[in-house]
Amino acid sequence: MRALVCREYGTPDVLKIEDWPEPALAPGHVRIATHLAGISFAVLLGIAGKHQNKPGLPYIPGGEVAGTVIDAAPDVTHVKPGDRVAALAQRGGGIAERFAAPAETVWKIPDSLDDADAMIVAGTHGSVFLSLDWAARLQPGETLLVHGAGGGSGLSAVMLGRAMGARVIGTASSAGKRAAAMAAGADVVIDSRQEDLRLRVLELTQERGANVVFDPVGGDIFDQSLRCVAPEARLVCYGFASGRIPQIPANILLVKNVTAIGYYWGYYLGWGRQMPAPQNFARLRQTMTMLMQWAADGKLPPMPVTRFAVEHFRAAMRKVEEREAIGKIVLEF
Repeated sequence: MRALVCREYGTPDVLKIEDWPEPALAPGHVRIATHLAGISFAVLLGIAGKHQNKPGLPYIPGGEVAGTVIDAAPDVTHVKPGDRVAALAQRGGGIAERFAAPAETVWKIPDSLDDADAMIVAGTHGSVFLSLDWAARLQPGETLLVHGAGGGSGLSAVMLGRAMGARVIGTASSAGKRAAAMAAGADVVIDSRQEDLRLRVLELTQERGANVVFDPVGGDIFDQSLRCVAPEARLVCYGFASGRIPQIPANILLVKNVTAIGYYWGYYLGWGRQMPAPQNFARLRQTMTMLMQWAADGKLPPMPVTRFAVEHFRAAMRKVEEREAIGKIVLEF
């Protein structure tokens, strides 16, 4: 089969499309013919050797896929050959013509959803919803501040925050990204390059501040967020796309009873060193069923998707690397 292979850590320039053995079908797994594979900042971290779960070399990058089931192990009963599915991997392998995933992270796609929308639900929406609901406990009527609101995870947070009944304030660095965030349901979008974040958020919240902050950016914008949160706010550390991991002055947490939440989606999927409790997989399946239905019913609007043929993987990754992407970037097989 054709696969995108990383044999040394570095930039996307080190990658090549090669012939690679098809994945074996292990117990508890599903083998899938790949239609689409997602590109994210986490994929780039893996290629650079900087992800917290550093992949061994050589390996196939990519952790989110939409495709058709080829076969399933005998102990797998919720999907069968021919089903369209969205799936997540534990250790890469997604940017290939064939993909094997644990059954716990394979979900059947409703007939009314296309492959890209379903993959976004399984990967991006699933991750972001858990951060907002399970971790931050976002409540209806609260104010949610979303950074990087024009990117994939930021747009997801805007859509989900709106669906969960929150008032959503976004930040974004370009007019195109701000327009996308407004179309996704944000109440207001702040120009993160030109406007004073602290002053604008306090103005928009009658000086109270944001109740929940969703931050996939880190760096300076994280520092500013600490100064425009409400008492008992929850600040979700989702990623560090800016390149700088912020340091938190604990006195700011203390004086406002602020909670800073480290959030790693992979823990709930069995990607970390500690396996999650079995009940988490059952809860995850219930959550995914709900989110797929939300998307099918239009409660979550479609996210902008930019498609590249797999042969143009470098151009696709460059869009993510340079933070030019609006919505989701996918590779097509």
